[in-house]
Amino acid sequence: MNRPLRETLADAAGSVAMLGALVLVWWLASHLGWISRAFLPSPEATVQSIVQGWSQGALAGYTGATVGRMLVGWLLASLMGISLGVWIGSSALARAWLQPTLEFFRPLPASAVMPPAIAVFGLSTGMVLFVVAFGAMWPVLLATAHGVASVHRGLREVSSAMQLSRWQYLWKIALPHTVPDILSGLRLSLTVSLIVSVVGEMMASQTGLGQAVLLAARSFRAPDLFAGVLLLGAIGVVSNLALAAFEQRALRWQRSH
Repeated sequence: MNRPLRETLADAAGSVAMLGALVLVWWLASHLGWISRAFLPSPEATVQSIVQGWSQGALAGYTGATVGRMLVGWLLASLMGISLGVWIGSSALARAWLQPTLEFFRPLPASAVMPPAIAVFGLSTGMVLFVVAFGAMWPVLLATAHGVASVHRGLREVSSAMQLSRWQYLWKIALPHTVPDILSGLRLSLTVSLIVSVVGEMMASQTGLGQAVLLAARSFRAPDLFAGVLLLGAIGVVSNLALAAFEQRALRWQRSH
């Protein structure tokens, strides 16, 4: 029991040391003039920009808008991805018919879908949510379809011997077997939803950190620019850690067996 704890503490210390080294290099680059402060503000100026923006409420509002857009788009992507993934993974006919279509749409970057989405929805929040859901759906869909399709043949034979209906088989056998794949897809999907939300805010002029970062860059407000980037990184880290903790709790029953 002590060795895993020591390894965990060592990993945490290494992560903190690496982060501290990066901040030190940043501090040296800004204070020694390696890069002009017009493009690289000091860490102190960036922190001051975050504190000032948060205390005035503008930065908090931008952060809330981006997080809300990210979560709504991610939930839509999760719902569509799991539903379509279960259907495609459980039907050989659906896989045969839809495989060419999936291979056509899957490599498309979400940014390439924005122009036609703007033509349909306009520069609206609905357009951004559609693009976020489209871009974030694929990791969940592919992971779910793979998990359902890879159920062991013995389990399928057991379900046939027990005369389970299609829905009983999916609910009692296929979905529990697919939970690790779904959770992995959800974690990747959450990251994609944050990225696409920021890009959508920039292109559609929607309130959020993406728009704030873009406006700061255009007006050469480097501290505000880096403040937005740091907040976006923090959102990504916190959301990933939260979902990783949920994944560990959800899969505890599997490790116990």
